[in-house]
Amino acid sequence: MKTYLQTAEEVLEDLNSSSEGLSQAEASKRLEKNGKNKLDEAKKDSLVVRLFNQLKDPMIVILIAAAVISGITAAYSGESFADVIIIMAVVIINSVLGVYQESKAEKAIEALQAISAATSRVRRDGKICEIKSEDLVVGDVILLEAGDAVPADARLLESASLKIEEAALTGESVPVGKVVCALNLGDQKDISLGDRKNMVYMGSAVVYGRGLATVVATGMQTEMGKIADAITQAKENATPLQIKLNQLSKVLSWLVLGICVFIFALSLVRLYLGDGITGIGVLDTFMVAVSLAVAAIPEGLAAVVTIVLSLGVTNMAKEKAVIRKLTAVETLGCTQVICSDKTGTLTQNKMTVVDHFGFDEHLLGRTMALCNDAHLNEENKAEGEPTEAALVNYAFSLGLNKRAIEEQTPRVGEAPFDSGRKLMSTIHQMADGSLTQYVKGAPDVLISRCTTYWDGNAELPLTDAICEEIRQANKSLADQALRVLAGAFRNWKTMPTDQSPNFLEQELCFVGLTGMIDPIRPEVKDAIAQCKSAGIRAVMITGDHRDTAIAIAKQLGIITDSKEAITGAQLDEISEDQLQKEIGHYAVYARVQPEHKVRIVKAWQKQGMIVAMTGDGVNDAPSIKTADIGVGMGITGTDVTKNVADMVLADDNFATIVNAVEEGRRIYDNIRKAIQFLLSSNLSEVIAIFVATLLGFTILKPVHLLWINLITDSFPAIALGVEGEEADTMKHPPRESREGVFSRGLGVDVIWQGLMVAVVTIVAYFVGHYIEAGVWEIAESADGMTMAFLTLSMAEMFHSLNMRSRRQSIFKMQHQNKFLFLAMAVSLVLTTAVIYIPTIAAAFEFEPISLMEYFVAMGLAIVVIPIVELVKFFQRKLGV
Repeated sequence: MKTYLQTAEEVLEDLNSSSEGLSQAEASKRLEKNGKNKLDEAKKDSLVVRLFNQLKDPMIVILIAAAVISGITAAYSGESFADVIIIMAVVIINSVLGVYQESKAEKAIEALQAISAATSRVRRDGKICEIKSEDLVVGDVILLEAGDAVPADARLLESASLKIEEAALTGESVPVGKVVCALNLGDQKDISLGDRKNMVYMGSAVVYGRGLATVVATGMQTEMGKIADAITQAKENATPLQIKLNQLSKVLSWLVLGICVFIFALSLVRLYLGDGITGIGVLDTFMVAVSLAVAAIPEGLAAVVTIVLSLGVTNMAKEKAVIRKLTAVETLGCTQVICSDKTGTLTQNKMTVVDHFGFDEHLLGRTMALCNDAHLNEENKAEGEPTEAALVNYAFSLGLNKRAIEEQTPRVGEAPFDSGRKLMSTIHQMADGSLTQYVKGAPDVLISRCTTYWDGNAELPLTDAICEEIRQANKSLADQALRVLAGAFRNWKTMPTDQSPNFLEQELCFVGLTGMIDPIRPEVKDAIAQCKSAGIRAVMITGDHRDTAIAIAKQLGIITDSKEAITGAQLDEISEDQLQKEIGHYAVYARVQPEHKVRIVKAWQKQGMIVAMTGDGVNDAPSIKTADIGVGMGITGTDVTKNVADMVLADDNFATIVNAVEEGRRIYDNIRKAIQFLLSSNLSEVIAIFVATLLGFTILKPVHLLWINLITDSFPAIALGVEGEEADTMKHPPRESREGVFSRGLGVDVIWQGLMVAVVTIVAYFVGHYIEAGVWEIAESADGMTMAFLTLSMAEMFHSLNMRSRRQSIFKMQHQNKFLFLAMAVSLVLTTAVIYIPTIAAAFEFEPISLMEYFVAMGLAIVVIPIVELVKFFQRKLGV
């Protein structure tokens, strides 16, 4: 029911109510029938469910499968369960980290409930009483005064200069003056939420005046309830990194399965053709297959990615960007569109006088400060209705302290502001005993009441030429989307006996005009310019008026032509398909409602774009949850917004988003380096074991591979995650969301680098066997296995140095990665300890090797650095 199109009498009749309210009996019936005036409780996942969600990750499933296979093998063979223990430790650590960082903490609905007023004054049985707001029903008549929170959606019955702060719900930066009369559709199909001036809504607040209203919607039927429902309906999309890692997991799964089946079948055939198939032979063959499975699975990858993202979270928190979900770090790096709310995000959410017209600015400031109900606090900051506070701050900036000038010229009479006449007057006692009346209000109304103007020295007749000059100045200010107020005065010798507005507000002397606006944040313009250079599209979505939105957007450099702006009413005329096609034409969306914001975000997403949505109001919550990455404001943002956001800006600074994007790009680049490092390392193990199996000897056992993958490789991989950014990170467009893990040559690099490390590992085995046995032959060798283990471990460790940059020479890098050097040192010490500490060496079936063998193995390992440097040189020359 569109009650804003009906008269107050028609609304009361439809609701079977009256201006005296409902009876207690009728209210009780309606409460029992329709339920409480509160929002539905949020559904929360239990800790068990959250842990299970972590375990559903394909990479984790592969690890668990490997643990099960290793456990079965260990049970039948009588060997240690070291493999199982190591793998399950990785699984548990990764899951706990994931739950800790990504704990849903879905308090959005609870926060919406907290916005609602706790108690309300209502007419029941013709008497005024105070009840719990949750007990309000449709048809109740509520009383509203300055300072009250609006407890439900209601149609106004009376309004005495009533002004409602609706910024959190509509994005309107200035309190809305309310009326009682029915609204007219005109040529529109409907009236937007922000323009329904005879309605008040749950979640808004009364800042001025008083009113009487009848409740037309409660609980989930309110506009706030619709937002709560939209939040719960919004689906969370998988991030690009999650998608790519899931794809990688599937590829690895099939690869592991294929290799294992092939080797197992080949080994069985060889057994059959040799000594025949026996139980022990089958078990040995199965162990070979398990070795290949362990070699192919990058056990440390899930943990490395989680830890690298966690480190990124810590870095961003230091830069005032608080990440609530780990994957948001990486998503930022490929953000292509940032849809930003205007009020409080691009602007300061603080009305400020930014321009004026008049011949005596000091007198103009005095007029606006004295004809004003706002006041200065002890910190000399104005408090009160935002427009009036802006005028008091303006006067203070001119050296006029309202407290001081009011003490010198106290108010002795007034004609309060009235939305009907659009004027306010106050009378002040001057030091010489005379009286001066100050007036402020709408320019067109006030100018019509003036007969003179102040030229800076004296009152002069208001000629047609001066009137035209004032009108042009008014137009100039209005064209800048400024809210314009005019000021005037009138001198009295004695206190006027008639203090009615009609008597007082005549024969005034015009002083000047003030133009105010919610100003842009000074750092945002540079941030948006940076976005453009980084190939990121900045889009403004606001509930404010079109002219205001265009003016702000032009100041910020978001648009250059007003044709790039569209209103919510115009959006309603556009189909989903048409919007998807034309979405790129618009960068400013004005007078929009929550559902419009969701449509806009989805339209960009259908274009294949990664979309970030910023905001601070309740009305932003559904679109923030729908976006690939939602950004809430930490200072001005509502709890609702912060609880659905992926990232919260602790300083409410749009520029912080740009810094976070830069950090996100660095982290993603580092994750790719870690993936390349780990996969090339695992591929080298697969190739080495595959070749050794075909040739008929054991080069490494599963426990050796687990040690290398989880200990030797993981520390350098994590250290790669803190590698500094490379040059021009923010000078190129964001990567495509569809870009695969192996794009930009990574797949080719993994293959040839894996082959390189495999070759030096196999060579090390034969060298070890030769030193042990004195002959070159294919045979089982304890020294060969030990040297292969050492060479493979150290080759991968040295290869981590190569991965500091995928294309640049490591000898020309400007910064050092002390964490990587530390990780290499730790890996070296641990690997050496495994070989030379007798108890551990026995568990791993290693033979103590001589110093010569040790340094030969190290020499073979270090050759990976010059080889990769040479290949990088040609890659740079060829531009690949």
